[in-house]
Parts: sequence; C-alpha cells; structure tokens
Amino acid sequence: MILFSFFGSLMLAGIVAFLFEKWAWTHNGIIPSVLIAFGAVLVLYFLRALFGFSLGSPGVTAILGSAAALILIPTEYANRRRQGRKRR
Repeated sequence: MILFSFFGSLMLAGIVAFLFEKWAWTHNGIIPSVLIAFGAVLVLYFLRALFGFSLGSPGVTAILGSAAALILIPTEYANRRRQGRKRR
C-alpha cells in the first residue's frame, strides 16, 4: 500500500505539472515542470514518512505540494529566460 500512495503521488504531480503548462500558469516547458513537481512531491512524501508531517491524504499533499513548487520555484528562472530571449 505504501508504494501505491508513492507512485500515485508522483502521477498526480505529473498531471498537475502538465495542467499548469497547458493552462499557461507556468512557462517552463512540460519536462522541467514535471521534474519540479516530482521533486516537491518527493520532499513532502519523505517528510510524511520520517516526521509525520502531512497536509491531509497523500493525494492532497501531492497536489498542494506540486502546485506550490510550480508557482514559487521557477518564477525567477523562467522570467530571466524570457527576458534573455527578448534582448537578442
């Protein structure tokens, strides 16, 4: 059952990352967004396993964690990359 929640969390992170790119909330590309979301879900999953920290069920934790990472982390990098293209 533990592996099911782990892989389910990763699957939800991939779906959230894809939807964020499709709805143009982020502009990183699908692969970088999926990797960012996977990283956030891994961190939250390990925090849940090691320290008991959770935001609810594993699915809710995966959705909130990946959405927060996609909103917070790549904003500066993506903005710098877009501005670099405009200058050329």
